[in-house]
Amino acid sequence: MSQPTERNRLDGEASPYLQQHADNPVNWQPWGEEAFERAREHDVPVFVSIGYSSCHWCHVMAEESFEDESVAAVLNEEFVPVKVDREERPDVDSTFMTVSQLVTGGGGWPLSAWCTPEGEPFYVGTYFPPEPRRNQPGFRDLCERIADSWADPEQREEMKRRADQWATSARDELESVPGSGTGAAGATDDASDAGDADAAEAPGSDLLNEAAAAAIRGYDDEYGGFGSGGAKFPMPGRIDVLMRAYARTGRDAALTAATGTLDGMARGGMYDQIGGGFHRYATDRRWTVPHFEKMLYDNAELPMAFLDASRLTGDASYARVASETLGFLDRELRHDDGGFFSTLDARSRPPESRRGDAGSDGGDGADAADAADVEGAFYVWTPGEVDAVLDEPAASLAKDRYGIESGGNFERGTTVPTIAASVAELADAHDMSAEAVREALTAARVALFEARESRPRPARDEKVLASWNGRAISAFAAAGQVLGEPYADIASDALSFCRERLYDGETGTLARRWLDGDVRGPGYLDDHAFLARGALDAYSATGDPEALGFALDLAETIVADFYDDEDGTIYFTRDPDGNADGDGDEGASAGDSEAQRASGSRTQSGDDTLFARPQEFTDRSTPSSLGVAAETLAFLDGFRTDREFAEVAERVVTAHADRIRASPLEHVSLVRAADRVASGGIEVTVAADAVPDAWRETLGERYLPGALVAPRPPTEDGLAAWLDRLDMDEAPPIWADRDAVDGEPTAYVCEARTCSPPETDLDAALEWLAARERSE
Repeated sequence: MSQPTERNRLDGEASPYLQQHADNPVNWQPWGEEAFERAREHDVPVFVSIGYSSCHWCHVMAEESFEDESVAAVLNEEFVPVKVDREERPDVDSTFMTVSQLVTGGGGWPLSAWCTPEGEPFYVGTYFPPEPRRNQPGFRDLCERIADSWADPEQREEMKRRADQWATSARDELESVPGSGTGAAGATDDASDAGDADAAEAPGSDLLNEAAAAAIRGYDDEYGGFGSGGAKFPMPGRIDVLMRAYARTGRDAALTAATGTLDGMARGGMYDQIGGGFHRYATDRRWTVPHFEKMLYDNAELPMAFLDASRLTGDASYARVASETLGFLDRELRHDDGGFFSTLDARSRPPESRRGDAGSDGGDGADAADAADVEGAFYVWTPGEVDAVLDEPAASLAKDRYGIESGGNFERGTTVPTIAASVAELADAHDMSAEAVREALTAARVALFEARESRPRPARDEKVLASWNGRAISAFAAAGQVLGEPYADIASDALSFCRERLYDGETGTLARRWLDGDVRGPGYLDDHAFLARGALDAYSATGDPEALGFALDLAETIVADFYDDEDGTIYFTRDPDGNADGDGDEGASAGDSEAQRASGSRTQSGDDTLFARPQEFTDRSTPSSLGVAAETLAFLDGFRTDREFAEVAERVVTAHADRIRASPLEHVSLVRAADRVASGGIEVTVAADAVPDAWRETLGERYLPGALVAPRPPTEDGLAAWLDRLDMDEAPPIWADRDAVDGEPTAYVCEARTCSPPETDLDAALEWLAARERSE
């Protein structure tokens, strides 16, 4: 039998992760129907490997197995090997990850799955070592055993039965919609069990307090964070519900859990103490040693939590962490024209000071080791490296402050900097004033940062993803409200980048990613929902109606392309049976924009290669796209006159009410959406040529969770011009009959669909709100 694949075809892919594997001896194929057709022609299984460019264990498995000629020979002879960048294909990742979680109880990356030629997995796992280790099979041995089993007719039938069962279970999980009339596999549900989604009661604001109570129960009161058994992950959604619950109830335990978690992260090694920004997660309970990759989404989500903490507590240290983190994004992950790149790798070459370590004799082996990338090399320090940069007493102060000592807390005697001593403790130990210590530490930190800049840098994945950029835009817009205008300008620039390079205004189609001029799609629900929310937040921070118009356009696409009226839910992908607009390259011309050219080569329907059409219910490393979509529709409903967005949002949270009620903490974004639907939230309409600086400062200082600031022109004539630009026939409720009074900036504050009288004194309008809250 001839080999199923002839060569590695990743050289034609732009994805940095796929390019990392383009030189492997494995004949990797990109995900697509062609790969599965080859498997059917040659009657072999498909091996699907899913990862991303900065994934540490993806690198390890590649070096141990995918670069090995003997392993490649097995994969090439017995399988069609397929490589998937999870950041470009979140639909594929979500579907296979669901199988892994259902079957094994866990998941992660690299995600490894062996599938039938129809794309249904019959064996799943994550990282496999090259040789058997700790109850794990060796990767090559496992591949050979699977190939042998596939060659046996009886075992193959069992593998196919298992694949069918797993696919059915995954569809049940991913496509489940209570009361829709059909289950995931197309079987009719028992009406008495399913109930009627339309007749069900939408969950209310009480779920937010329930989610907070669950978070408090899981809080590690010694080190902060959630859980006490090992690795700690940033969970900004949980922190948000804790702060909201404290603001509503005054329950001190909620505030303690929120601030204790933020403090633990900010003091630990998960936070880059020298350069700002957060690493992916901590490997230990104390937040000391991280996995060192830096992701755009973490460094967008976490600043929003820290900004809210600064408003809620008045503690400026939280605003400082947010500012430094956004400064990192601006400095290291921002394209010159405004968009944001995706990740920084965890690994890089060690600096000169660390080469030839570990007893090396300087031979060829040492040279090879010196050339190898090492996890955390860019970020860790030794005492000698600090001494080489700083004089005394600054060197001793810095080493004591960041816990940098002989032996270290990480590999090869190095130290991940943490906040090991307070300013007061350092002042006492070094017989200095607190102010002198602060000044010395500030100067030392700058010097250490500048010295670190000369080290070999981690690789950067320069994909610009619509979804993650949407979250970054929201973060900078929030900072614009709290910290000032320059941050809002950065949000606007990033939004413009996405509109110009990822969006085709003529067809209304949004692509998934841009990479050095190469645009790929289609955009998924998270792309539309996160970018719509970012555009809404940019409008709120800047008063730019074009940003609002873009948010409304994206929201209309969500309803038209991702919402299923029969099921009452919003899917992550378009309907695979829908029309594929622009399938093919016909009509593209040299004068078209990048997004227009891309729209000609991407299908706007879903991927019928996948065995399920997923929904994204839970908050994971990014918020639930389903929850963000529903909440954003509820926000934007005030800018519509037909209530369509509100009706869709209400149907979604009602359809999934039982799921949300059963585990509110796992569905934080859906809880927030349900809260918005039930309460109407807080709206602050400002009629003015521009929101006064003093008003912006006041709004930036107040903790008003979920509040929507909605600027509009002060006069009817000015508003009419906006309505014309936005193609609106009449003023929407949030602007209607809310002119400026006597030509003065005027605020209208609303809560729970009840509004204050017009006020030219913002403090008076906010006092009206405070009085309402005190009376409840």
